[in-house]
Amino acid sequence: MQILGFAVEEESAEGSILTSDMPANKRPVLMEHPVDGTFAIEHRCGRLHEHEPARTGGYAGGRTGGWAVETHVTTYYLELRSAEELTAPVTEVPGLEIRQAGIACPELGRFLYTVVGRVWRWTDRLSWPYSTWLAHLERPEVELWIAHQDGVIAGYVELERQPEESVEIAYFGLLRQFMGRGIGGFLLSDTVERAFRTGAKRVWLHTCSFDSPRALETYRARGFKLFKEETAFKDLAPAPPDEENW
Repeated sequence: MQILGFAVEEESAEGSILTSDMPANKRPVLMEHPVDGTFAIEHRCGRLHEHEPARTGGYAGGRTGGWAVETHVTTYYLELRSAEELTAPVTEVPGLEIRQAGIACPELGRFLYTVVGRVWRWTDRLSWPYSTWLAHLERPEVELWIAHQDGVIAGYVELERQPEESVEIAYFGLLRQFMGRGIGGFLLSDTVERAFRTGAKRVWLHTCSFDSPRALETYRARGFKLFKEETAFKDLAPAPPDEENW
């Protein structure tokens, strides 16, 4: 739980290279999502969705490499309008601490984005230079909160405070080793509670059909309500090349 500030998106010129002129044996094959059992969101989910036979695509570039595949994606937008609508986890997670990153640090921002987003094919920010990361993280409306378990980074959430006392959960997710431990639900609830305590009148996020199958049910279990749904064809980066997504 893509969780998932919001993001300034940049379209890559690399995506203009089409596969229609490639030999059939060179064209991209859409791979099944490699991991199940947790959730993560990314701002670009608003432009992705569900597995469907490939039509056209372009070179994905960045760290993923390979040819992007145009894929049918559904995006779900959810919100909470008050703290009373939140259903918090019954039990806490032993050894878990959630701390704000108080210094705008591009290396940290890129690390979190890359290590959490790799398996979910987050690519929008991989081309960001240092200066763009720094400018983004220095924006007063953007916050990074990091979950630590026994001193080790387990996951993170990026928030953006927006007009009309609205807070968006822009990026949200866990490192693979910490999935399935209840950390995601606790981090999400802590994030929502803090947002309302500090003056928010609305907390919202979006997820897409290429996130974990558990994402939508997890958000709904915490009390989020669907307010918008849309479907479109979007270019999707290939899955990481190694079997273990390392």
